[in-house]
Order: sequence, then C-alpha cells, then structure tokens
Amino acid sequence: MKALNLSPLKKLEIILEGAHKDFATDLLDRAGVQGYTIVGNLSGKGSHGIYEGHVMFNEDDVLIMIIVAVPEDLVAPILEGFAPFFDKHTGVVFVSDIQVSRLVKFQGERPSPNH
Repeated sequence: MKALNLSPLKKLEIILEGAHKDFATDLLDRAGVQGYTIVGNLSGKGSHGIYEGHVMFNEDDVLIMIIVAVPEDLVAPILEGFAPFFDKHTGVVFVSDIQVSRLVKFQGERPSPNH
C-alpha cells in the first residue's frame, strides 16, 4: 500500500461576522491564497457572549469561519492585512501547524507585490 506524502503548511481559521466575508476573501485572494473553505452559521461563546448559529434575517447577521492552508511566508502578510480590521470588528484568527497531502493544490502563481 502506498502512503500519502505529507507536506507542512499553516492553517488559518478566521472567524468574523458574515457581513465582512467579501472583505476577508478579497484580502486572501490578493495575498495569493489558492483556495479556502467557508463555514457559516457558527454557534459558540466568546468575549461578547453567546452566538446563535441560525440565520435570523440574512447571512450577514451570523459568524462565519474561513479556513485556509498557506505556506508559512504568507501568514505574516495575511495577519498584517487583518490587523486594522480586527481593531474595529469582532473576530479572531487561529494559526496552527498542519500537514497536507497533495501540496500542489496549495501552490500556484502569486501576485506581484505591486498588485
């Protein structure tokens, strides 16, 4: 049996209000992220109290989580991009070490620093 080859990456779990999804995904796209997963309707308890995961009026009124796997050199620029946002808005970013199969899915052309 052939074993999967694993490669190290960093996982970012970005939790924020659904109303800011476009801001977050645009920032990730401009940073050169190859893809991400968005999980909606989060429930939980945080510093601002309990969050209910059901949609009351629209998806902007709930918390979402954007999960992304990136090379280590992309972590600092992404966090720098989110820093001013989190000074004014609710949310958090978790960063952890992970191992992924199919590294090719996470690599690609990155935009030049001037874009």
